[in-house]
Amino acid sequence: MTTLWERSRQVAVQTILDTAVRLFAEQGYEQTTIAQIAREAGISQRSLFRYFGTKEDLVCGDQEALGELLKRTVEQQPAEMSAWDALRAGFEVILTANHPAERALELSRLIFGTPSLRARYIEKRLRWQAELVPVVRARLGDGHPAPDTQARAIVATVFACIDTATELWAGHDGRIDLADLYDQCLAAVRDRG
Repeated sequence: MTTLWERSRQVAVQTILDTAVRLFAEQGYEQTTIAQIAREAGISQRSLFRYFGTKEDLVCGDQEALGELLKRTVEQQPAEMSAWDALRAGFEVILTANHPAERALELSRLIFGTPSLRARYIEKRLRWQAELVPVVRARLGDGHPAPDTQARAIVATVFACIDTATELWAGHDGRIDLADLYDQCLAAVRDRG
């Protein structure tokens, strides 16, 4: 059962996010200030920063928590599951972990359409990749030749496919299934024929 404080916090966070996304969509990410967001959300800038550490966090969310959720989900997949499938299962969990699909679509448009956000997004994703390499390496086991090289290549490929699929999904206004797009991207790079 959630407490009154937790419910109040959830309402405040949602109000701030709704306000920020609306302003970003109306006037652009770079042109929107924290002061504007706070004023329109009815809170002080100081309060806004208690909920969100940076302006980028309004769009990208808590990347540390999402990265940990991804890693934990991949680790928890059955041992017989391939590294490829375990990573796919992890991404399925985190894609809508913080937001419903409609909000994830809005945020994806912002990230892929704003160079500064995309740069921060990529920077954070590189940290996720580094954290996943040992998990994938362990899943591959010692029987594989050059497990570190293979683990790094698998993780990098999966991230490239997820990012490509997400960008295509956002570009098509969410009318194409994101999981299908990911599967198509992965099939394209894994096709040996």
